[in-house]
Amino acid sequence: MKLSEMLQSIGLDILLKKDFEVSSLAPLEKAGQNDVSYIDQSKYLKDLIFSNAGAVLIREKDAQAVPEHIEPIIVSNPHLIFAKLSKFFIQPQFSLASSQNEIKTHLQTDQELDVGKDTVIMPNVFLGNRVKIGNNCLLMPGVVIGDDTLIGDNCKIFPNVVIYKNTQIGNNVSIHAGTIIGSDGFGYAHTQTGEHIKIEHNGSVVIEDDVEIGANNTIDRAVFGETRIKKGTKIDNLVQIAHNCVVGEHSLLVSQVGLAGSTTTGRNVVMGGQAGTGGHIHIGDFTQIAGRGAVGKNLPPHTKWGGHPLMELDEWMKFFVTLRRMVKKKNP
Repeated sequence: MKLSEMLQSIGLDILLKKDFEVSSLAPLEKAGQNDVSYIDQSKYLKDLIFSNAGAVLIREKDAQAVPEHIEPIIVSNPHLIFAKLSKFFIQPQFSLASSQNEIKTHLQTDQELDVGKDTVIMPNVFLGNRVKIGNNCLLMPGVVIGDDTLIGDNCKIFPNVVIYKNTQIGNNVSIHAGTIIGSDGFGYAHTQTGEHIKIEHNGSVVIEDDVEIGANNTIDRAVFGETRIKKGTKIDNLVQIAHNCVVGEHSLLVSQVGLAGSTTTGRNVVMGGQAGTGGHIHIGDFTQIAGRGAVGKNLPPHTKWGGHPLMELDEWMKFFVTLRRMVKKKNP
């Protein structure tokens, strides 16, 4: 659909200097000349000069920063218009699926389903179209695999795991029962009168080699681009990883950790039980967060933190001891 038609369909009558068929919504750094991006905060204006986006949603006060090769679409709330446009790119998650007892026939007639040697698919598994599964894998009852999903060798998928469309899973990965990979992130834009407009998440999830994911985890797919769990990471039960997060190599996430959208970590990060982050935060290599630590800022590498508000761990422990002493003096 042309950009002008999209804008008109959501009630915007904007005169464009150039009109084009829109391929996708994309971040500034990855957008091509047939993609639309947006800027909701002035701190990202510096990225415009390096972007190849065809058009950008932007506020009037920032429009002068848009270079000539990008079409400015001036709106009062770029985030809201981005959310409204995202509906044009919704992708079906489980179209043309095949149940386990049809797999043999499907393999004979449709080469788009590719199951490797010595892979065992137990009863009541549901496989979408164009799924590829490597050698020596085990898929247990109740597993659901969405379209265009790739699973490497030596993977073990426990009962009732759901893997949405376009997920990539490496070799030697274990995913325990009840985990959901590739579900929608929790993203909404808000109107002036308080309605919540859903942002459709059309990105993907990538799980690299040697990752183990515990039971009842949720790993959301990206708005665009990818959510990525890097090689060797181990994730306990009941962990939430939001859209566009990147978890570094060989990290450890203990039960009930929650990562907000676009959190990134370096390698060998350790987060204790119930620790969490705000969005768009980076945690450096080999950094440790004690249980229930609330991360609200970027953290440098090779450091230890705890508490809420977050403090360096030694400071937090001294603070806690002092607090207990004060309480005992007040209530002997």
